[in-house]
Amino acid sequence: MPSDEGSARFARMVERAGEEIRRFVVMFLYLWVMLGLFVLLEAVAARRSGYQFTWSFGFAFFNALILAKVMLVAEQLRIGARIRAKPLIFPILIEALLTATLFVAFHVVEKVFLGVVRGEAAAAAVPHGGIVELLCVGLIFFVALVPFFAFRRIGQELEPGRLNTMMFGSRIKIVDDRRPAS
Repeated sequence: MPSDEGSARFARMVERAGEEIRRFVVMFLYLWVMLGLFVLLEAVAARRSGYQFTWSFGFAFFNALILAKVMLVAEQLRIGARIRAKPLIFPILIEALLTATLFVAFHVVEKVFLGVVRGEAAAAAVPHGGIVELLCVGLIFFVALVPFFAFRRIGQELEPGRLNTMMFGSRIKIVDDRRPAS
């Protein structure tokens, strides 16, 4: 019966791949919306200051793709596994902080790379606001990532699929047996 064992293994691989793709798509969509809002904010701020701003929603799209993959890899590396036994708020905040830090580092590398491609010095590619702007971007990322990690952690603590059913599926009616029937 090796073929039954092989087909069962293949089915598990397909199921794992499907779950991995689903998690990637959820992360990607969340990040794409978040990064798209950053682009929109940057456009509004540039317009208000009188600067010409090129809409870079394409960068938001590609950054979301790359960062979602980075998040999946970080998840596979089990970053923060030691804190999972603590109250739920700790892993949520620490994962959001680590991910926001990673995103800021990615943001700096991207700006420096684009500056070098344009022929600018690497220092010229640093945002005009300097470290304060980077801290603000990091703080906004952190706050925006807290709900994402909160939903993930709470979903992991509940029985599989329970949070998704509660949020997006049919509502579960809780019957109170102590109340008399009318």
